[in-house]
Amino acid sequence: MHGPSSSPPTIVLVHGAFTDASSWAEVITLLHADGLTVRAPANPLRGLAQDAAYIRSMVSDIDEPVVLVGHDYGGAVITQAAAADNVVALCYVAAFGLDAGECVLDIMNRFAPAPVADATFTAALPTRTPGGADGELYIREDLFPQIYAADLPPGVKEVLSVAQRPIACNALTGRSGPPAWASTPSWYAIATADRMLNPTAQRFMALRMAATEHVLDGSHAVVLSQPGAVAAMIREAAEQGQ
Repeated sequence: MHGPSSSPPTIVLVHGAFTDASSWAEVITLLHADGLTVRAPANPLRGLAQDAAYIRSMVSDIDEPVVLVGHDYGGAVITQAAAADNVVALCYVAAFGLDAGECVLDIMNRFAPAPVADATFTAALPTRTPGGADGELYIREDLFPQIYAADLPPGVKEVLSVAQRPIACNALTGRSGPPAWASTPSWYAIATADRMLNPTAQRFMALRMAATEHVLDGSHAVVLSQPGAVAAMIREAAEQGQ
């Protein structure tokens, strides 16, 4: 780990399934206004091990401390990507903070099903080959607004629904390695109106990692509906990570 630094850490924002790095746009604007350096890479959404390796490689190339932030499936990715030794804090936003040996579906199945369970479908990969990945998951366009982003304006929800990035099905079954949150200070924003990831599951993961909790009355798209609250949590982590 890096020792104390006089300059604030770089913030690395990792998006989750069904969206892309543009979901962080307003959060980035607010963090920039605070004078923070921000990176928002594209999360490949192809598989937990390879996605984490991709983000870890990028983080390792940053020559200063890093606060890693993950939304949704991005939480599972940062839990492994934080093996890079310059990560000083982790922030989870309605995200999967997996334990060793767990996968995303383990958490989904452990708690009462969220409405998303009946709103997804699997499509064959356009480049599917024998023995390759078994497909990728989408949310039905007609159900996406109410399931993913109920607290956003109608026009925004409709754009998100048609621009969603699917996640490879095997990313949901990839097993996590030793969790970085066990040895790295962590923060967790719980979205209490989330219809994607059961808020009870979020609280369970936050408690398990002994995270500093921020409770937000928002949908799964809380990074878009409440960017100020999300940015405030990240700022708090960055200040303690200096």
